[in-house]
Amino acid sequence: MSRRRSLTVAGIAAVIAVALGIWISFEIHWFPVQASTQAHNTDRLYHVLVIATIPIFVLVVGVILYCVWQFRMKPGEELKDGPPIHGNTRLEVFWTALPTVLLLSMVGYSFVVLAENEKKPAHEIQVGVTGLQFYWSFQYPPSVTGGAAIDSYQLYLPDNETVQFNMRSRDVIHAFWIPAFRLQEDVVPGITTHYRATPDRLGDYPAVCNLLCGVGHSLMRTTVHVVTPAQFRAWIAKQLSTGTSSTASSTGGGTTG
Repeated sequence: MSRRRSLTVAGIAAVIAVALGIWISFEIHWFPVQASTQAHNTDRLYHVLVIATIPIFVLVVGVILYCVWQFRMKPGEELKDGPPIHGNTRLEVFWTALPTVLLLSMVGYSFVVLAENEKKPAHEIQVGVTGLQFYWSFQYPPSVTGGAAIDSYQLYLPDNETVQFNMRSRDVIHAFWIPAFRLQEDVVPGITTHYRATPDRLGDYPAVCNLLCGVGHSLMRTTVHVVTPAQFRAWIAKQLSTGTSSTASSTGGGTTG
């Protein structure tokens, strides 16, 4: 096969491989359902990175396979050395500059997504999160309840309203992870960590500890209930009327769904 024809075949195969790889990345549902605006931003970033990196992967592997195919050693050439050549300055500048531009572009876009996810809106509610071997409890301040503070084993959030989680640990390092929100942050003894989420899909979603925190680590999970604002206010009113939720922070036990 002539050199030009072999290059054409390799180019066509590379284009097919790139198209197939990108198609598979979109067709396979890698992640849980999107339940926050941050999840949409994060998944979009993932797809941008996949679209950018699959052609690079195909190019590198394609060049290796092409060289193995076209320049493999033939019988009788075991002791033969290749011809001495000098480096190509233009090529070296190109393959240094192009990866630099690609990396800076991907890092820049990642920073834009991170800044967008952490942007503080005009209005948000504050919810405390306390990690303790091996359960979570949640604190709603008077600014949210309109009355007494609530401490509950249940996490209810209003739909389409930004929430800032203020997270603390009473013992060891935990990690508060809501997969449907695509958000996770370490919960560290002695300091308060934060992240911001805007739920945008009604439903119930798991929240788990994502750091090995002891023998009961696998059981340290709860459910995030994303409800309408009216249902959220009704739940707050019910907690205030029963007056039982204030004992959550002082008692042991598991979480409730």
